[in-house]
Amino acid sequence: MMLQIQKKQKFKLVISSINLFIKKSLIAIIAIGLFGVYSSADLLTSKQKKDTLLHPIDNLTNEEYDKFILGKSFFRIPWVVAPSATTARDGLGPLFNANTCMSCHPSNGRGTLYNKNMQLSRSIIAKLSIKAENKKEHLDFLIKNPLIPEPTYGVQIAINGTHNVKYEAKPEIKFEEIKIQFPDGEVDTLLKPTYILKDLQYGELDKNTIITFRIAPSLNGIGLLDDISENDILANADEFDKNNDGISGKANWVYSPINHKKELGRFSWKANITNVKHQIADAAINDMGLTTSIFPNEACTKQQTACLNAPKARHNIDIPDFRLEAIEFYLKNRKTFSTKKDKIYKQGFNLFKQIACVKCHIDSFTTKQGVKISPFTDLLLHDMGEGLADGRSEFKATGREWRTAPLWGISLHKKINKKNPRLLHDGRARNFQEAILWHGGEAKASKEAYMHLNKKERTTLLEFLERL
Repeated sequence: MMLQIQKKQKFKLVISSINLFIKKSLIAIIAIGLFGVYSSADLLTSKQKKDTLLHPIDNLTNEEYDKFILGKSFFRIPWVVAPSATTARDGLGPLFNANTCMSCHPSNGRGTLYNKNMQLSRSIIAKLSIKAENKKEHLDFLIKNPLIPEPTYGVQIAINGTHNVKYEAKPEIKFEEIKIQFPDGEVDTLLKPTYILKDLQYGELDKNTIITFRIAPSLNGIGLLDDISENDILANADEFDKNNDGISGKANWVYSPINHKKELGRFSWKANITNVKHQIADAAINDMGLTTSIFPNEACTKQQTACLNAPKARHNIDIPDFRLEAIEFYLKNRKTFSTKKDKIYKQGFNLFKQIACVKCHIDSFTTKQGVKISPFTDLLLHDMGEGLADGRSEFKATGREWRTAPLWGISLHKKINKKNPRLLHDGRARNFQEAILWHGGEAKASKEAYMHLNKKERTTLLEFLERL
């Protein structure tokens, strides 16, 4: 009898220990996040290869790796027109620009301006909006939307249509050459763009239409940018330049269609996107005509009857939440390129600091997971001057204001596309020097400081930028 009591007590002690272990494990999981904490070595790489941004981070569990592969497949494999026997991937269109995410982001890198036939690639998108003449009339709409759509064509031009749905228009860019002379006599040529929409299929644009072109940015490190704390981003904001250094970083507070409230924008050219999931859903509906629970309605205007009446996919939502979350997991759990900080890096970085570029292109953050990163962005808005202004306001961002573009990962473009990247929001700059020379507004002093460097110093700085 005594032996049985002792066995029961031991059994209860074992069960109690197991329960305590489970509780502690759950607390640890909650504290560090669902998928644990990773080191810099798990997340970052300095390997410059074509497929660098396609690899998963180290130490994923089997379940996580399966989710990664699922998300990768929906990011890379083409979507098809509905109705189709391919039930998991039908729903493309009715109006769209590309049938895969990779079409705009080759190997997850930055998009190209031209394709192999020297025509505008699918990575360049024509955005539309209407200047509100009566803001009170549109007040309720503007609370949740950064702009007023063009009545016939909406917010973005689609270059493709499905079945009997006509495409909307064909974008073109014409460039005017502008000569710039340096104090030492060197002359460089900038390309000033004019945006053109040809073959408008649904009639003329509204007379108040604002047209701007945007090139697809690199997806390098977007998971880590998403993991920077809001407080760390806002610590660099100085909207009214209280420290009198000429730099006025401003946060873009935008409406989140996911949480239905105002949140800090940190993605897209004017920081009007709140997080990675928001970015995926926005691109899905506008670039591929794919609905999600975040944007459940097709991107057809009232005037586009063929689009409204086009055949529907089997399901009301083209990308259900579990697939949307898999794509998000894939994009947030890929290796991030961060260049080696060798002698050439240090020489160029010293000049980068000397001419105050680092005030906006901040080189150092520590994520909420404790990972130190060098994205070269502050994720804030800055007035870049009239030369880069597009007249398009997006929430708090004016036509002259742009989010500081992250510079890390740009060096992979040549590996991926076998050509130098076209820089700035519309790809007008053929190299870093042209991009610098377009800087105005808050960045004017840095541009002028660059122009006053000697030729050797300019070359050293450009070599540094090309390695990022």
